[in-house]
Amino acid sequence: MFKYSKAAAELAVTSLVLAGVAAAGTGAATADTGTGCSQTANATRNAGWSGAWINHTYAKSVSAATFAAGTIVTYTDVVGTTSIGNPYVNGIYDYPPTGFGTPVKATVTAYHLGQGQVAEDVTPSPNTSTSSGQVGWGVHSTGWFVNSGNPVTLTISYKIPTTVQDGQQITSGGMGADGTVGVGNDIPEVGVCFTSRAQNPGEALLGSADANGVGSAANQLSSTGSVTDGITQIIKNLLPGS
Repeated sequence: MFKYSKAAAELAVTSLVLAGVAAAGTGAATADTGTGCSQTANATRNAGWSGAWINHTYAKSVSAATFAAGTIVTYTDVVGTTSIGNPYVNGIYDYPPTGFGTPVKATVTAYHLGQGQVAEDVTPSPNTSTSSGQVGWGVHSTGWFVNSGNPVTLTISYKIPTTVQDGQQITSGGMGADGTVGVGNDIPEVGVCFTSRAQNPGEALLGSADANGVGSAANQLSSTGSVTDGITQIIKNLLPGS
């Protein structure tokens, strides 16, 4: 009778996961390679008549050049200033690609007196831009402090719809902000882009784990957090006599 030991299963799992990690590494952050699909974008706005010497900066980026359908993509939205003004930001708004659902995670990193830059988990709420009509998600505060050395950053993640096609360029909307001294701006032109691809072996196994209740949207493969335990169980479930 064919025997498949736990050690053999773990070896198979390790090989597949390492293959997945290696393939995922090819999606490391890069600039536009001439395809018109840029991972980064930025803009500057002047505060206008209320503060003509004050400029605020806005930047958006996507965490990798390529992603597979069903995996998690992360966008980073940054509001800063290059001027002597010290504005407060009351809201940051992210506009993901059309068809993306509720964010799976969001974090704001901002300056706190006596602590420096501090990252805190936040819960986004639905938002639609009144000027550009972009549909997205916003986070709010009584005021995040900003100066030339301390921007405020929103990091927000979404699960990519399974309907995207391999090779498709997925472009997000821009971003926006509310706040004092001219911070409040809608920046639709800072949309960023990634290219969809086929799942690598590790991602395919993550999807199998998620579908079978072993994994999670956060890519944790088992209740103990063990990669091999989670996928070994999937393999064992497929073996004769299991």
